[in-house]
Amino acid sequence: MSRVYLDYNATMPLRQAARDAMIAAMDVVGNPSSVHGEGRAAKAVVERARAQVSDAFGASGADIVFTSSATEAAALACAGRDLQSAAIEHDAVGAWTSCDLPVDANGSVSITDPANSVLQLANSETGVMQEIPVGLALSDMTQAFGKVPVAFSWSGAQMALISAHKLGGPKGVGALVLRQGLDVKARIKGGGQEMGRRSGTENVIGIAGFGAAAEAAAQDLANGVWDRVAELRNILEKAIEVSAKNTIFVGNESNRLPNTSCFATPGWKGETQVMAMDLAGFAVSAGSACSSGKVKASRTVAAMGYDGPVATSTLRVSLGPDTTEEHILRFADAWLKAERKFHAKAA
Repeated sequence: MSRVYLDYNATMPLRQAARDAMIAAMDVVGNPSSVHGEGRAAKAVVERARAQVSDAFGASGADIVFTSSATEAAALACAGRDLQSAAIEHDAVGAWTSCDLPVDANGSVSITDPANSVLQLANSETGVMQEIPVGLALSDMTQAFGKVPVAFSWSGAQMALISAHKLGGPKGVGALVLRQGLDVKARIKGGGQEMGRRSGTENVIGIAGFGAAAEAAAQDLANGVWDRVAELRNILEKAIEVSAKNTIFVGNESNRLPNTSCFATPGWKGETQVMAMDLAGFAVSAGSACSSGKVKASRTVAAMGYDGPVATSTLRVSLGPDTTEEHILRFADAWLKAERKFHAKAA
C-alpha cells in the first residue's frame, strides 16, 4: 500500500504549475541585471512572479523582496531592532527577538506595543491563528499564506514573511513583504538587486516557481479546496476523540488553519509516535520541521501552559489538497492501533 503524506505544514509537494514554470525558466539564459534582450527576458520572469505573489498575497502597492527563505527574510526584517515576540514563534523569529509576550491556554498572544512586536498569523504546530493588531512591526505569515485568505494590504502588519515551499513552490525561495515607504538595511551587499535590499543575482528559476505556486494556491482558495480539507481534519479528530479518551487536542477551541491537528497522549513521546507512523506508512511530525529532530518538549505547547508529559507527547498531522478521506481513515486506524499498544505496554 502506498505511503501517505500528512506533513504539509513542513513542506507542500511541488505543484505542477510551479514545476512547469521552473522548467520554462531554465531556458531563459540572461542575467536579470543585464540590459540586453536576454537579460530583460530574465527580468520579466522575476517581475511576473513578483506580480503573481503580490496578487495572491493581497499586497497591492507593497514591495516584495525575494530572498532564499523566510528565515533569511526574518533576519533582514529583524536585525538591528529591539523586537519582542512570544515563545510560540518559529526559531527564525525567536532568534532575533525577546520571546516574552504572554500566551494563553488557547494559544492567543497578548500585545501592548505592536510597533515593536512580531506575531505570526498562524502557528505551524497547532494551526492557531492570531488577530494582527494595527501597526504590528512584523508578521510571520509563512504558514497561513496559501491555506487561508490573506490580504496583506488590509492587515495591520508593516512587514510580513512568506515562503514558496509552504504553498507548493520550490524550497529555497522566500520573501519579505514591506508596506510602501518602509525600508530595511541590506544584510547581503553587492550589486543592489531587489531594490537594494538583497544583493545577489536573483534565483530566476525558483522565483518563477514561487509565482506560479502562489497563483495556483489562490485559485485553490477560490475553489474551496481548503474547506474540504477542514472537513477531513474534523473527521480525523472525531475518530481519535471517540476512541482515544486520554488524548488531548491542543488549540482546537481556537480559530485554526483548516488543515492542522495537534494532539497529545500524555506519556507517549511524540518522536516515538512519528517513528511508529513512519513504519506504518504515514509521514507526520512531532512539531515544527526545523526542530523536530530535537527530542524535547514543544516550546509552543509549553507556552500555552501544558506540562511536560503533554508538551513532549504532541503529534502534528497536517493535511493538504491531495489528502483523501481514505488517507485519513487509514491513518486514524493505524494510529489508534499504536495507541492501544502503547497503553497495553504501560499498564
